Amino acid sequence: MITNYVKQTEQDQFQVLEDPRPGCWIHVDMATNQDITTIAHLINIDVADLIDCIDRFEIPRLETFDDVAIVITRYPSKTTTSTDIGLYTTTFAMVLSKDYFITICTEKSSLVKNVVNRKSDLLTTQKTRLLVLFLGKITQEYTVNIKLIRSNVLHQEKDLGQIDSDDINAMTIYEENLNQYLSALVPLRSVFDQISLGKISALIEEDQDLIEGLVHAIRQSEDLCKINMRSLARLRNSYQIIFTNQLNKTIKLLTALTIILNIPTMIASIYGMNINLPGQNLANAWLFILIMIFGGTLAGFVYFRKNKWL
Repeated sequence: MITNYVKQTEQDQFQVLEDPRPGCWIHVDMATNQDITTIAHLINIDVADLIDCIDRFEIPRLETFDDVAIVITRYPSKTTTSTDIGLYTTTFAMVLSKDYFITICTEKSSLVKNVVNRKSDLLTTQKTRLLVLFLGKITQEYTVNIKLIRSNVLHQEKDLGQIDSDDINAMTIYEENLNQYLSALVPLRSVFDQISLGKISALIEEDQDLIEGLVHAIRQSEDLCKINMRSLARLRNSYQIIFTNQLNKTIKLLTALTIILNIPTMIASIYGMNINLPGQNLANAWLFILIMIFGGTLAGFVYFRKNKWL
């Protein structure tokens, strides 16, 4: 879905336009191939140059075509569709052309919603400043989500005697989250470096300082990701070792109980056979059999108890 926004000097908030016009901001939510074709014709570039903007697995990068710059980023996604199971970041592209600032997302973007609803002195004609604003929002999303994962892990830590498979699964999901964040942050930092060098356009001093601050924030997020991944890996390995040890104890207990219970079963089976057996003519033979069963079971219990299987 394509929405056109405009904001001029005398306006406090972004206004929606029915048709695009030079100087406006065009946003594409849940972008399709048809949307990409429409945008490509509007800014006069090949569809093939723009199609990567809706690739759900695209890595962050910066490309320039004549007077058009395409900045492809990824940011943490809070929604997972049936076709995106296991994908925790989503593609978010920004296109700077001569007349338009364009954002393209493969899902409904909370970033755009927050920018549209907030009061700001930014104008839709300030394409570079809008770019810096969105890059700042993306960096902030990573920082918040990485800290949230760390907080969830700390809250999930519990008595090591109460570990179950759900805890191990949760650790694995958190670790995969951080892995995907890190794989997006590293190329995203390269994009920031290229922008700070003026590859898109010359930056004013204020924007240059903001970009340098964002590069520093990205590096901090990378370091935080790596630290949390190492902590998660150690914790998950500890959980697995403890869980495996608990499983071994359970199997050992069940094996011992099976052997002990086989003793009376074996004795009862022998005396259930239709052949001559010792004591079969005695009136109190059943008492003798019970004593053998009890004695064998007790001996088995004492043996396994002594060897710490029970």
